[in-house]
Amino acid sequence: MKDRFKFALTTPLYYVNDVPHIGSAYTTMVADVIARFQRLQGNSVLLITGTDEHGQKIERTAAEQGLEPQVHCDRIVASFQSLWEKLNIQYDRFSRTTAVRHEAIVKEFFERVWQKGDIYLDQQQGWYCVSCEEFKEERDLLEGGFCPLHPNKQVEWRDEENYFFKLSQYQTQLETLYAQNLDFIQPESRRNEVLNFVSQGLKDFSISRVNLDWGFPLPSDPNHTIYVWFDALLGYVTALLEPEQEPTLANALSQWWPINLHLIGKDILRFHAVYWPAMLMSAELPLPKRIFGHGFLTKDGKKMSKTLGNTVDPFALVNKYSSDAVRYYFLKGIDFGKDGDFNETRFVELLNADLADNLGNLLNRTLGMLKKYCQSNGPQLTEADLDLEHPLKKIGTGLSDRVFQAYEALQFSQACEEIFNLIRASNKHIDESAPWSLYKQGKQKEVEQILYAVLESVRLSAYLLSPIIPNLSNDIYQQLGFSFDFNHKTHNLADDILIHHSQWGKLTANQNLSKARPIFSKLELPS
Repeated sequence: MKDRFKFALTTPLYYVNDVPHIGSAYTTMVADVIARFQRLQGNSVLLITGTDEHGQKIERTAAEQGLEPQVHCDRIVASFQSLWEKLNIQYDRFSRTTAVRHEAIVKEFFERVWQKGDIYLDQQQGWYCVSCEEFKEERDLLEGGFCPLHPNKQVEWRDEENYFFKLSQYQTQLETLYAQNLDFIQPESRRNEVLNFVSQGLKDFSISRVNLDWGFPLPSDPNHTIYVWFDALLGYVTALLEPEQEPTLANALSQWWPINLHLIGKDILRFHAVYWPAMLMSAELPLPKRIFGHGFLTKDGKKMSKTLGNTVDPFALVNKYSSDAVRYYFLKGIDFGKDGDFNETRFVELLNADLADNLGNLLNRTLGMLKKYCQSNGPQLTEADLDLEHPLKKIGTGLSDRVFQAYEALQFSQACEEIFNLIRASNKHIDESAPWSLYKQGKQKEVEQILYAVLESVRLSAYLLSPIIPNLSNDIYQQLGFSFDFNHKTHNLADDILIHHSQWGKLTANQNLSKARPIFSKLELPS
């Protein structure tokens, strides 16, 4: 059996200026699938998500609504937690940057970097985007002084004293990191973006703001508030604390650090792949293992925008179609790492083809034939009764290795395609073998061999799809006579059994099969 290990991963800490959007849901669904895959292999997993709650944008948004900033944050946080529950996200820690324990971690980290001599006071002049919480080069602005990432927001001129972090001091160390660890930034397109940015020469960046109440005051100068990124990124560290632990860096880093994987959108790549490792180098702390920046989502081929009125409401989507349906589309229908598109017609067509027509119908028709030809008793044979060259056994043997490799590489669409190769082959095997004809000829053994091979292929497919569609996998397993719950985070004694189930041929003779029922009803195309 493979060695088990600890695996910690994070989503971004989402900014709470508004309720969660489909992009936030996408990253979090992917993180949950990775965490479930790691647990399926018996690994100890810590999935961290949470919210970034400080900064001027939050302060202004709350004021516009006539709310205290904390009240606004609490409301938005509740909407994130509600959506994660609807999407069946099994996070372990929810990190909030307004937490008291977080302030202790931020101040200790700041003190480390301060003592290193990597923080200094200087004048900052330039165009500032409140929505991005960062200064912009004039050459990067749109006509009229609008931010390219927030084209309906004009930048503001700032001329103020700020404390700066000596990012420029870490140019060589960062270049060495990227050269020696080719997997540190993924996919390759994101890595190339970072290399290009760093090669232009790194500038020190501001880590404080004046005239801002909503945030932690600098320990060395309470007139300044710690800038959102120097605060927010440390939310990953705070999340590692056990509830009873005193909030110190030593305690936070003692069990789960370094993080194995930071999952982020490509819009915050620079902060995670450049600023964050430099900050950790300054504090003389180990670096995370891998940073993966995925692409943006569009709708019907167009950029989503509230102004255009073409956003996708993740709450409405999951309420209409179910969590498994939404999870399957975004994991199968989008090549993770690249930009992806949501189209409701394509959504329905993909789900109908894969989950209703191929997988659901295969289980239903096979159990129906079992009732008709075997009086609902499981086939009286095992995997050993099938020839090595049996078409389904041939595909099923080694399938887990291929699928697990795809999961490890975060190639979820490829993992699904490998699994559905077996499902499609199973449907084809029934059609070509014609068990109804063999039954009429009295060839009971041949009939049972067909039904066993198909049911076993469905079982293995459900097992391998369980990180993505756990509820449907549960339903399939129950109909096949198993009592596993793929939503159970710690399987305890069942761990070894579940790992054992990753191989083709685990259905036993006399398996107590349940009555067939549809697992996924065909969806109506949108009008």
